[in-house]
Amino acid sequence: MTPILRDIPRETLRGYLFIVLAAFCWGGIGPVSRYAFSQGMAPLEVAFWRALFGWIVFGLHAVRMRQTRVKRRDLPWVLFFGLWGVSLFYGSYLLAIEHGGAALAAILLYTAPLWVAILARIFLGEKLNPLKILCVLLGMVGVAAVALGQGNGQTGGVSAVALGWGLLAGFLYGVYYIFGKRFLRSYATPTLFLYALPVGVLGLAPFIRIEFPSPGALLAVLYLAVISTFAAYSLNYAGLKRLESSRAATVATIEPVIAGAVAWAWWGETFTIWGYLGSGLILLGVVLLVASSRVDGANLPRGR
Repeated sequence: MTPILRDIPRETLRGYLFIVLAAFCWGGIGPVSRYAFSQGMAPLEVAFWRALFGWIVFGLHAVRMRQTRVKRRDLPWVLFFGLWGVSLFYGSYLLAIEHGGAALAAILLYTAPLWVAILARIFLGEKLNPLKILCVLLGMVGVAAVALGQGNGQTGGVSAVALGWGLLAGFLYGVYYIFGKRFLRSYATPTLFLYALPVGVLGLAPFIRIEFPSPGALLAVLYLAVISTFAAYSLNYAGLKRLESSRAATVATIEPVIAGAVAWAWWGETFTIWGYLGSGLILLGVVLLVASSRVDGANLPRGR
């Protein structure tokens, strides 16, 4: 162990490791989803099966840990979370992957902390100090630069549809902040998803033709449910118990880098110079924002 690492407490190092592993799990969502698309599944079908299998895994864990109870007054909000936090969020992110590629979708997802700054100002009365304003502006300029790109290696162009779905996914991911302020301190993640995921499944069901996946597609959605959902949330939670949330969120920004690297190696996805510049500005804004935060773990987005 190097002298620098020797000075860092062991639990802190474990926290960093857990967050990095969670980022690797989440970074596979785009490339693996593209594989499911290649096996004949539509984006909303992938979202449906991911939510269904994820519910089974989270449900078994919640029952085993005896974490199944939600207060009656909180139940409507948790169920509503199933509609926007599962049906709409899962669906919009996978549609962004289909129309713009895994790398672009991951970058646009990371506009979430910038949306958080805006939403917190509107709904929670938190001030937009000069640094937060700068970060939001960096994100806006970054999105504009990405939109100016003439290609992403998959579709031949960054379409308005891809940008729209990607920004919607980032916005919905950011709304986890508002939801988390009230509920993530009171309930464990398995408890929330025990109730939210089946609502998400029902919300997606009317928009798809329900057929059992082919063997290749089944492996893909099982990976998304077990690795990119259950394992990723569990690792992220373990990391947040050992680190300040601002440090954890900063480390987690390697996720779009991982997603982009895997998408390039597997699917040949690339950006133009404008795309790389815009992506860099978005990530710079996010890193500056979360590195300067002094908030607890419930105050930052905590899952995909």
